[in-house]
Amino acid sequence: MELEAIVAVYADWGIGAGGTQPVVLKADRRHFQSLTQGAAVIVGRRTLGDFPGGRPLKGRHNIVVTRQNIQIEGAEIVHSTEEALQAARAHERCLVIGGASIYRQFFPHLKRVYLTKIELTPRSDSFFPKLDTLDDWVCTQEGAWQEENGLRYRFCTYERE
Repeated sequence: MELEAIVAVYADWGIGAGGTQPVVLKADRRHFQSLTQGAAVIVGRRTLGDFPGGRPLKGRHNIVVTRQNIQIEGAEIVHSTEEALQAARAHERCLVIGGASIYRQFFPHLKRVYLTKIELTPRSDSFFPKLDTLDDWVCTQEGAWQEENGLRYRFCTYERE
C-alpha cells in the first residue's frame, strides 16, 4: 500500500482558516468522492467534525487520529502516526484527507498527492507544503484549467521521486 493524500489548495498553498475551507467547489467535492470511495481515509478528529453532521464518510474506512479516548460510530480510532499506518496497511488504498496537522504528520510517508489548485487567495491559517518547490516531488499530471462560479481550478497529481 502506498500512502496518498488528497487536498485542495489556494494560490498561496493555503488549505483553510479556523478549521474549515473558506471556499468549496462542487467539482472538487465530486473529485474527492470519486478518488476516496471504497478506500481507507486518515483524518483528524477536528476535521471529521467539519464534515456534514460531523460523521465519518460513508463508503470509506475512516481512520480517525486523536489524542482523546473516545469512540466514534463508523470509525476506527487511533492515537498515533504509527497506529494509523498500521491500520492503513489492512487496506488496498489509503488517503490522508486532513487537516493541516494530519497532513504534516503523514507527509514523510506520502507517495502521491491529488491536488486541486484553486486560483484564489482567501485568508488561510493552515498551509500545505509547496510541492512545486520541493526537489523530491514532481507533478505527473496537470489537468486543464476549469471554471466554477467564476473561480478557476485544476486537478493535479504529484508523486514523490
